[in-house]
Amino acid sequence: MECVVQGIIETQYVEALEILLQGLCGVNRERLRVHEICLKSGPNLGFVTSEVRLLCDLEQSEPTWTVKHVGGAMRGAGAEQISVLVRSMVESKASKNVLRLFYSLGYKLDHELLRVGFTFHFERAAQMTVTVSSVNKMLKLHATDEAVPVTPGIQMVEVTAPATSENYNEVVASVSSFCEYLAPLLHLSKPGVSTGVVPTAAAAAASLMSDGGGTTL
Repeated sequence: MECVVQGIIETQYVEALEILLQGLCGVNRERLRVHEICLKSGPNLGFVTSEVRLLCDLEQSEPTWTVKHVGGAMRGAGAEQISVLVRSMVESKASKNVLRLFYSLGYKLDHELLRVGFTFHFERAAQMTVTVSSVNKMLKLHATDEAVPVTPGIQMVEVTAPATSENYNEVVASVSSFCEYLAPLLHLSKPGVSTGVVPTAAAAAASLMSDGGGTTL
């Protein structure tokens, strides 16, 4: 399982967000350049459509592939009362022939994206990953060098943390607490819940840029 929240931030405030994250996380950022291919199953695989994502890490000297399947979200009254989405997720490393394998199984290309930005991996009561990236689309099949932004001037921010059926409550609390530190710059919520940019972002960014993020929270 994983816990996840998402939000958006204007590109002009990303540098301030990076300063804040550096102070909060206490680790260096890692560059992100991931080619994401979304595949959906064909009718030969059943009536219920299955979706898998193939992620190719282009930052590595030898690009590495990961297969990711995101399942359904936790439901019920308890799930509705929390601000973090809890969902099932399976992830596994794969060989460079993985795309050919899924095509042979009957999967079809739905869409592909290029995500470019940076990530922070750290522990704060739970293992967390913060990803800040611009989302780009390909004008030609697999042409990552010709990708163009989907939403110019806006970047996606995502916080994820692995969880189990036994500890997801604690992980949700940790993620929610961490998000409060980012609230002056952006609002994070469950995926699919659009909240837009926050009005305090400009003032918060100016404050962070002026002091250089010298205080670790």
